[in-house]
Amino acid sequence: MKFLAITLIVHRPDPATGVRKSTQDRFREVLDNALLAEELGFDGFGVGERHERPFISSSPTVVLSHVAALTRRIRLFTAVTTLSLLDPVRAYEDYATLDHLSGGRLDLIIGKGNGAAQRELFHVTPEDQWERNAESYEVFRRIWRQDKVTAATRFRPELTDAEVWPRPYQQPVRVWHGSATSKESVDLAARYGDPLFSANVTHPIEPYAELIRHYRERWEHYGHDPAGIAVGAGTAGLYVARTSQEALAAYRPVFEGNLAFQRQAGLPVVFETLEDFVARSSALIGSPQQVIDKVHRYHERFGHTVVHLHADAGGLTDTRHRDSLELFQSAVAPVLRKDIPDPPFAWGPVLPEAAHV
Repeated sequence: MKFLAITLIVHRPDPATGVRKSTQDRFREVLDNALLAEELGFDGFGVGERHERPFISSSPTVVLSHVAALTRRIRLFTAVTTLSLLDPVRAYEDYATLDHLSGGRLDLIIGKGNGAAQRELFHVTPEDQWERNAESYEVFRRIWRQDKVTAATRFRPELTDAEVWPRPYQQPVRVWHGSATSKESVDLAARYGDPLFSANVTHPIEPYAELIRHYRERWEHYGHDPAGIAVGAGTAGLYVARTSQEALAAYRPVFEGNLAFQRQAGLPVVFETLEDFVARSSALIGSPQQVIDKVHRYHERFGHTVVHLHADAGGLTDTRHRDSLELFQSAVAPVLRKDIPDPPFAWGPVLPEAAHV
């Protein structure tokens, strides 16, 4: 099993203290967390893309390029690249450049994106966002594979023998499809034989398990070998401590602060208490053995081989955040790496001899 540390670069007051860092300090924190993730042995570091408050992750290529310059081993992920909002030609140029600069350490997780404000910013409607996402992905993947592309597109100017530079380093880059609530994303992933990454952060396990089951069905419907399936899954929170009592006590102010924010913002509340949150959400809060057992329970439903964890302290003190990550890597990750297989592909650059179209 592989482990990613991921940030959406939320920029709002700390859930526990109420203090909001400056924008520059928040970006510096992201870079520090990327360095920490590599130091502790995480397999990947991911940066989201959102174009509305309270996020400042509108330029993941810029952030990941800086992370690439500071690190040497860790793979770089987007979480997610919102192709429904982007020109696929420009997106290709940015990510191909980043892939060269990082030495082929880039994986993409794509998706249509969430949020009404960012749809309005880019003049994308709920009715056409799935079609935009599918069209943009088709163009994006063809540019990555072909020296010249002709495409009769609806949502951007048509392409006729278009050459797009630089030509890629990875041939092709690995693309995961982010899935939260809709079958469209899992069907698109299955159609192209691409891996799936379940958001798995807002609700109990059932709706995510159903989407992953549908993905496996559609994968076989499109004629792919079931042995090639790769699924990743998110988590709603992380705090590992020596005992469950210690973990609950340390995480309670974080949960209560997040709950107050949800209510103030008019967001739906799924878990009313910390105890319910720990029991029924994907959050990994507890002793090492409790966390191991919970990942196994999810693996029984998902069959996933990659997990993403929160890169940010998110209301924990810096010391508690680091202690939790260190304990996860020393007492949890080795057991899960032994018990659960890795994805069915090499965890490294996709070079021409390993490429598939």
